[in-house]
Amino acid sequence: MSNQSSEMNNQASTERQVAIVTGASRGIGAAIAQRLAADGYAVIVNYAGGAREAAQVVAAIEGQGGRAAAVQADVADPAAVRTLFDAAIERFGRVDVLVNNAGILPPALPHVADTDDATFDRLFAVNVKGTFNGLREAATRMAHGGRIVNFSTSVVGLALPGYAVYAATKAAVETMTNILAKELRGKGITVNAIAPGPTATDLFLTGKTDEQVERLAKMAPLERLGQPEDIAEAVAFLVRPGSWVNGQTLRANGGIV
Repeated sequence: MSNQSSEMNNQASTERQVAIVTGASRGIGAAIAQRLAADGYAVIVNYAGGAREAAQVVAAIEGQGGRAAAVQADVADPAAVRTLFDAAIERFGRVDVLVNNAGILPPALPHVADTDDATFDRLFAVNVKGTFNGLREAATRMAHGGRIVNFSTSVVGLALPGYAVYAATKAAVETMTNILAKELRGKGITVNAIAPGPTATDLFLTGKTDEQVERLAKMAPLERLGQPEDIAEAVAFLVRPGSWVNGQTLRANGGIV
């Protein structure tokens, strides 16, 4: 019986599914990485500059008996994203889930007329090109039956002044999501997007006054900010095997729009 148990454990280890979560050193990404690890995935914790924070996420996962590794990569760099997938396959043997969570939101939100070229270019480089780089790799290297979750924003629906360029990057992500789902016909891979509303992360809170945060929190019928764990729960739903949801954008926002 002991030999049989050992063989079963080895088989389970070999067949453990593998998830890449970009921008996973803090905030929503860290919550997603820990939730997927709790669900049994081996997780690649991607980070751009937060090596210490990424190591802490890995330690938290391993402390709960999970498997994880931190891998640095700027998602805006195609070569870095290829290396990210290489690292996942070298470490864990495969890629079953890609969560394109990495993104930026400038602390200042100027109107279109006041937006400089550098802000525009950086937003599109990370939010659109960064997502595209991950999608292109996943389309050819992900295991059959894989799951891709991109990140949009509920601001696409809210259309708040000052968010024009940021929302435009995420509208592009929603379009790529829907079309790639169709392009991957026959591979059993689903492609969906999550569009969070106001969520209590450093990315959201930076640059906002207490009054602005309170006003945004009260906009949803549930009258609170989302928490990273709320978004992680939505991601966990979309990556479950056998999902019939494909090519969609799920607004996880407490009913704000």
